[in-house]
Amino acid sequence: MSKCIMIQGTMSGAGKSLLCAALCRILRQDGYRVAPFKSQNMALNSGVTRDGREMGRAQIAQAEAAGVEPDVRMNPILLKPSSDVGSQIIVNGVARGNMTAAEYFAYKPKLIPDVLAAYRSLAEEYDVIVIEGAGSPAEINLRENDIVNMGLAGLVDAPVLLAGDIDRGGVFAQLYGTVALLEPAERTRVKGMIVNKFRGDVGLLEPGLRQIEALTGVPVLGVVPYLRVDIDDEDSLAPRLGVKTGGAAVDVAVIRLPHISNFTDFAPLAAHPTLGVRYVERLRELGAPDMVVLPGTKNTTADLLWLRESGLEAAIVRLAAAGTPVLGICGGYQMLGETLLDPDGAEGALPSLRGMGLLPCTTTFAPQKTLLRVRGTVTAGALQGAAVEGYEIHMGVTEARGEPFCALDGGAADGCAAGNVWGTYLHGLFDSGAVTEKLAALLCERKGVETDAAPVDWRTYKERQYDLLADGVRAALDMEAIRRILEGV
Repeated sequence: MSKCIMIQGTMSGAGKSLLCAALCRILRQDGYRVAPFKSQNMALNSGVTRDGREMGRAQIAQAEAAGVEPDVRMNPILLKPSSDVGSQIIVNGVARGNMTAAEYFAYKPKLIPDVLAAYRSLAEEYDVIVIEGAGSPAEINLRENDIVNMGLAGLVDAPVLLAGDIDRGGVFAQLYGTVALLEPAERTRVKGMIVNKFRGDVGLLEPGLRQIEALTGVPVLGVVPYLRVDIDDEDSLAPRLGVKTGGAAVDVAVIRLPHISNFTDFAPLAAHPTLGVRYVERLRELGAPDMVVLPGTKNTTADLLWLRESGLEAAIVRLAAAGTPVLGICGGYQMLGETLLDPDGAEGALPSLRGMGLLPCTTTFAPQKTLLRVRGTVTAGALQGAAVEGYEIHMGVTEARGEPFCALDGGAADGCAAGNVWGTYLHGLFDSGAVTEKLAALLCERKGVETDAAPVDWRTYKERQYDLLADGVRAALDMEAIRRILEGV
């Protein structure tokens, strides 16, 4: 019978996702067949499985760490915020529409069969399920009908490790307060605590560690250092979104849209030694970059209006006219066109909106979502000939009247190109490395920068990052104690 272990946190951003990825890698290295599981994830970073379903990128990364193919069963419920009070609800990889927070809270109990069916199906195939919680189990206003923290732990009889974030301060209060707010039956599930993201001398923590153990009756299983590994982040709390200076020869400015999604598309660019990637959310931060990127978004029309009101749209149009390369991906591609039509109100109340006018194309939004994994070859300008493998997640169809950006296997075309402005629906555009190298060569030539940087094999690079993560966490945690918890002894 499959065993399980669950990582819960004292707050959002405590490092649950990376700790779960680390355990997936460690247990895989130790010979277990491992699968990650998060019953409900709220994130705008998502990917497409081989069978055309949508799931959170955190669980995709954890599956990669475990050495298994990402499977929508690992994330049966995905919530994609589309406004401050509402989200698109995706169940088993398929969108079921939009709900307000109150509507979803009432609807949530109906999803328990989906959650348990996904979990039990995985448990039949794997030795260990590494489960990630969400937010904090001490959110007592959400205890009723919980399906992601202690509620799920009870449903699948999971032992829990509680992680606290010392980097933000107050870690002992975090741990103590969380345990104190749990119900007695929930406290018995907490088998260990982890202090995460520590910088400094662990010896100085020892008195506090012993006291928190005495106060809670729960052992501290390790102090994990602040690990500088490059692994896909969750959304708004991702440290990389705060990067304001690229720090490399070539300056790539990614616009940090209010509803930015799939910003992990740009991790391969940031890993390239010649390219500096920074995120811009104010006009004064833009400056004169060597390239501008408009990323994906969960709300294209709202973010285009924000771009217009902030003055960034006009600045980007001026840069494009001066010859600066501009790339739009997914929602960013839609913005670059001439017109955005929304006859069914899929994006909001505006039936029509003027685009940025940098590409000869028109987008018509529709309630149906496109989910595809594709391969092809870039046909646009200096990037021509680069092989690409990626995925599409978008609502709407774009009619392009100019040169296509990419020729897809099977004969279809993707995207649009007009000189130095490119648009594409392909997420994962830079993962293969071919587009990244051609882009780096183009930008270096334009800037007069010489580079002999070796190409980055992104898949090899990611595997190395998972190993570094596992090494750091294995060295910090009492893995023998964790194995005993897994075995129930």
